[in-house]
Amino acid sequence: MSGHALTRRSFLVGSAGVAAVAGGLLMWGLLHFTRLMSVMQKAAKRPIGYVGSAVMLNARLAEGVNLMHVVAMTQALGELRSAEGADPEIYRWTDGTRSHVTCEFRKGKLVTWTLERPEADADTPTPAG
Repeated sequence: MSGHALTRRSFLVGSAGVAAVAGGLLMWGLLHFTRLMSVMQKAAKRPIGYVGSAVMLNARLAEGVNLMHVVAMTQALGELRSAEGADPEIYRWTDGTRSHVTCEFRKGKLVTWTLERPEADADTPTPAG
């Protein structure tokens, strides 16, 4: 084989590799876009700041998860408690018993969260257990 044929062949193999990498990056981007759209469609169907159980959300949270992961867990957008565009961002999710979880995100990652449960009323009977 001549030098020209080897150069041409390596160019074709190299361009196939570039095409494969570009295709892989495109698929990765499409997968993330599809997940984002799915999470946002589910969140759009629920009230802002609502979660089925604040206690269960509190148990499932972990430091370092991103906001989209928390929205996917709650299937609802959080109620923004900080100034818009401020860092840290503070969001709250409340359940039907008025218990709520307040989450603090810095640069999109969860750093702290607190669970607050309402005080039991003296008039309210406690369930026998």
